[in-house]
Amino acid sequence: MAGDWVSIAVIGAAVLGAVNIIDSHIISKRMPSLRAYLLPVGLVILVYGLVLFSLFPLPEGVGTWVLMVAFASGLLRTTAITVMLYTMKRVEVSRIIPVVYTYPIFVAIMAVLLLGETLGYLEWIAVIIVVAGAVMVSARWDQGGAATWLDRSFFLLVGSSLLMAMADVAAKYALDYISFVNMYWITSFCISGVFVLISVRPHIIKELGNMKRRKSVITLLVSNETMAVVGAVLVFWAMERGPVSLVSTIVSSRPIFVVIYALILSRISPMFLEWQPGKLMLALRLIAVAMIVGGIAIIYLS
Repeated sequence: MAGDWVSIAVIGAAVLGAVNIIDSHIISKRMPSLRAYLLPVGLVILVYGLVLFSLFPLPEGVGTWVLMVAFASGLLRTTAITVMLYTMKRVEVSRIIPVVYTYPIFVAIMAVLLLGETLGYLEWIAVIIVVAGAVMVSARWDQGGAATWLDRSFFLLVGSSLLMAMADVAAKYALDYISFVNMYWITSFCISGVFVLISVRPHIIKELGNMKRRKSVITLLVSNETMAVVGAVLVFWAMERGPVSLVSTIVSSRPIFVVIYALILSRISPMFLEWQPGKLMLALRLIAVAMIVGGIAIIYLS
């Protein structure tokens, strides 16, 4: 039933949206540097990966080619995330996400060409509507109502988007032979390995040791990464059950949840997240939310 994987993908996007909000808070207000954030995150992801590896081993008879594709998916996803984080050093996040979240277009094209998926015209319309809504809800708008885009970093981020799409398509291929939990712990090993490798430095460990309110920050970080595991597993579960082109499209709706959570938190807990959108920005984002909801409804009904 289509509603089954659609609902799973929507819940996964909602959970990961909450993770993004807490990540933003931890990085901007609690951690001394980005690498100081990546090190404990990498270690937490590794622990969860090892636990799930022991509880959910690979099925018997899985070929080497399938494992190579699964690990390639994890490495492609890790590279895409790393490129995005690298770009964040020079460009604010509100200008990055709109470009990265065009990746479902690449997924749809590659899934049709490589995996034999078929999309009707309504589903192609839904993909375009959701992606356009995700871009609109994430873009930064000036007072005149014009969107502010990127210059030199644009092609780097398009590369990140393409890598993310390739990761999803490779994961879908592997999910025909392994479970969604297997796919998660393989990806977690790739992400944790890279994060720890680039972050294990004496000065980073010293920064973490000297951090104020270290226990409360680590507790929040571990709780958030636990939610991230749940969200990622849900996404892989939806991907296992439905066409990757449409699952990726639904997951790209994550920015609407980020905006909703940000709006709520800015009202009830301004100290946690300061976010005061103007009336024009709020109106445009409400239109974007309507576009995304409409696109997902088309996918559900079709």
